[in-house]
Amino acid sequence: MTPRAGQTLGLEMEMAVARRDSGASHLVGGYFESLAAIKAARGEAPQVARIGERAVSVSVAAGESGLDNGFNLLETAFAPVSETQGGLAELARRASRELRDACDALAGEDALLLNASEHPDCTLDPRWYAAAHVPRPIYRELVGHREWLHRVGIDAKAQNSPCTSVAVGQAARALNVVLALAPASIALFANSPLENGRVTGLKENRLTVWDRMFRHSRYAGDHYLQRLPERPFVDLGDYFRWMFAPGTASRCLPLAADEGYKSATGVYLSGAPSLAAFLASDGWRGRRSDTGEWVTVAPQGGHFEYSQFAHFLDARWRYRLAAPLPLEALREAWRQPGGIEDLYERLGASSYIEGRAPGAGFADAQLLDEAGAQVAATRVMAPSAVQLGLMRNLSQAEDLLRSWGWLRLRAMRADAIRDALHDAAVLDLATEVLAVAEAGLAPHERHWLAYANYAVEARSTGADRLLRLWREHAGASDRLARVCRARAVLPL
Repeated sequence: MTPRAGQTLGLEMEMAVARRDSGASHLVGGYFESLAAIKAARGEAPQVARIGERAVSVSVAAGESGLDNGFNLLETAFAPVSETQGGLAELARRASRELRDACDALAGEDALLLNASEHPDCTLDPRWYAAAHVPRPIYRELVGHREWLHRVGIDAKAQNSPCTSVAVGQAARALNVVLALAPASIALFANSPLENGRVTGLKENRLTVWDRMFRHSRYAGDHYLQRLPERPFVDLGDYFRWMFAPGTASRCLPLAADEGYKSATGVYLSGAPSLAAFLASDGWRGRRSDTGEWVTVAPQGGHFEYSQFAHFLDARWRYRLAAPLPLEALREAWRQPGGIEDLYERLGASSYIEGRAPGAGFADAQLLDEAGAQVAATRVMAPSAVQLGLMRNLSQAEDLLRSWGWLRLRAMRADAIRDALHDAAVLDLATEVLAVAEAGLAPHERHWLAYANYAVEARSTGADRLLRLWREHAGASDRLARVCRARAVLPL
């Protein structure tokens, strides 16, 4: 019997930081030391990680509190929570505690968490990027070698990423559903109508980041991998053939395939082959990323597992194997319909769908005033509830996908980014998505959809509320400070 989706739930929660006095984007200083002290006082045994002399994360059993791309954008990756531990309710409790901890730790820097999926007035200037970005080794590849315009995301473009476990045999189906129905989540959780102090004309400007970042990449395939393909994925082999197809260029591959994704010493493969071409070879020449020395890298199954992050769609299938991935077994399985599924089941894969469409959003005074405490208390977990409900009700979600049509849904993504729930078709889609999601949830879980239902009924998103605030304070010399204080996160 296939395990149902959502036996474990995770969350990657990103949070923009602003100065309380001015509203300016804030680079955290002693934040992680303060956060570690808060967690230590609860007996959580925090471990602080550093890059050079600078603290960049605090890890405890409940998860890792760190940074995304910049010191102005916090990111907490929660450890998975099982159904038996409480599922959505327990994950919500942990998220609320984390928000309280973050707010308390930021208070010492006169800073606050911002209810927005992008800071409303922060420069993308190269000098700001140089000061703000986290100096991880991977960015030397992405910026220096692949020539990504990484700084277009340095104004704290933030997402709320539900992570919902799925059986390997259902992974392609679940991924198709979450990807195709993403316009509903984009619209429901839109929260970034401003950039660099200007009204953009888009309700979720955050999602322009991928097109802008990859548009002038050294490799055209990088831009290709941020656009939904023209048809659903048949199975996981099909998914990986798209991701590693001819015309795409393999990322810098680690000398040791088991090294960490963001910190490995890597090799730039000569001629920029696709990963599929590299894995089919006996070995490939390339230059080390640290010394420039020429080496020959022999393909390993671990290079395939390492490269699972290669695209930037609105959802990813993420996995971990319990046993090493033999290269010859991978090559053979990849040629067979359903072969990856069969192989990965034998290798004890645990996997989940990482949703990337929902913008970051939290309770604040404005939402409390307009929607009430019961609705506001579900804001953080509502994207997780939507994704869980769709994946638990997979057959009806697939029926919904087919009734709207893959290509139509792909085109609707732009409508959702621009108008959110003020586009009539997107509103209809969101309404139908919520009905399918609600049917997939247990009765005691359905209240976590309260914020999403409120957004549809009021036809009001975080972006709409932020625009109203912005316009109310037009002309004020301290406009940004007023808006950011009004949008300060309230942990509920």
